[in-house]
Amino acid sequence: MGWVRSWAVLATTGLAAAACAVGPHYKRPEAPVPAAFKEPPPGDWKPAQPNDAVLRGKWWEIFGDPALNALEEQVTVSNQNIAQAEAQFRGARAALGVVRAGLFPTVTAGASATRSRTPTLRAGAAGTSSSGETTVFQVPIDLSYEIDLWGRIRRNIEASAASAQASAADLENVRLSMHAELALDYFQLHGLDAQRQLLDTTVGGYQTALQLTTNRYNQGVVSGVDVAQAQTQLEQTRAQATELGVGRAQFEHAIAILTGKAPADLTIAAAPIGLSPPPIPVALPSALLERRPDVAAAERRVAAANAQIGVAQAAYFPTLSLTGSGGFESTKLAKLFSLPNRFWSLGSSLVETVFAGGKRRAAVEQARASYDATVAVYRQDVLTALEEVENNLAALRILAVEENEQAAAVSAAERSLALAKNRYQGGITTYLEVITAQNIALVNERAAVDILTRRMVASVNLIKALGGAWTAADLPALGAPIGR
Repeated sequence: MGWVRSWAVLATTGLAAAACAVGPHYKRPEAPVPAAFKEPPPGDWKPAQPNDAVLRGKWWEIFGDPALNALEEQVTVSNQNIAQAEAQFRGARAALGVVRAGLFPTVTAGASATRSRTPTLRAGAAGTSSSGETTVFQVPIDLSYEIDLWGRIRRNIEASAASAQASAADLENVRLSMHAELALDYFQLHGLDAQRQLLDTTVGGYQTALQLTTNRYNQGVVSGVDVAQAQTQLEQTRAQATELGVGRAQFEHAIAILTGKAPADLTIAAAPIGLSPPPIPVALPSALLERRPDVAAAERRVAAANAQIGVAQAAYFPTLSLTGSGGFESTKLAKLFSLPNRFWSLGSSLVETVFAGGKRRAAVEQARASYDATVAVYRQDVLTALEEVENNLAALRILAVEENEQAAAVSAAERSLALAKNRYQGGITTYLEVITAQNIALVNERAAVDILTRRMVASVNLIKALGGAWTAADLPALGAPIGR
């Protein structure tokens, strides 16, 4: 039809005219990133190379623990926080489709039948009159289209695409956090198992010591004070071992929730922690901008806020809209679609806001302030990422030294305990000296277990601080932003 061709010509002309988009083109803001980390990695670690694939994919497999791997797989499938974040990303992606529809005309079609009656009309001396009932059938098609002369729609699409990518990065950040939280709980649970094993072994030793002291008391060699002291120490140590059950149960319950199960549906066998922190590749600080999903999400929100400035500035310019309608109309249904019964109309409108009381200027200022706020959040997230990496590098380096020092302290405490037992059995000293040596040995042995647990925790936290196996290249390509 002719009106369709005319409308298409105008629309094409409008699209050709829509060659500019007001507002600033996006450029990633600068962030305070140093050339290298202050804290060096432990001596047996090497900096990551560009082609290093150690943390690719399932980063938790670097620890070589099949039980941990099995639990982490359940997190991927059943964790409800991940399910929520995934649904939010799908919603953000669908919202982009809603905004992107603004680039296309809106077409509506319908059908109607109207029956009407006109009043009786009398005219002239002859007294002639006319009246009648009429039925009108109509099949209209209406089109409307806003030509994006100043890029308002395109800037909205750019903002929505960046927001959807931020939501995708949020999803990856939740995944990373949930997997890391499970690994942390897992290693701390087995750290408590190691503590419990140590205390149970100690209780066995204390029972033997109590029996020996009781025998010496029955022989009249020592007083009842020694027996009471040995009994007190034994019961205190039993209580300490029992107390560990509270923390272990809480960690086990937390792991169940992370895997999408009720606490009653998961039981983790007791086993002392038997791993050492694996070497973790540490790249340059600048790599955090691409590897941390939370930093990537903050950067994408900066891009979205930048696009909203263009949306606000577009309000200063007129809006050009095209409208068209056409179809068929007839009083006889059988002849409705015949060529003489066609109709069409074509129009355009140019609307400019002449006065808005400063509303547009305020909207632009608001958009710029929002952009500045997102830039500050982005830079703060970068600083936080750097801090977390430095903290865990320092923890691993210092704990490695402390572990060696603590091992020496354990050896010294064990020698001291052996001497105290010999002195007591030889009648040189009281049982108080043995108790003191036993307490010192137990404290140092528990400290050694605690250091190993803290090293494993720091390893997981370092992997999380480095972004796990994720990179910004994994973000979905939802459309090329303007000027990027």
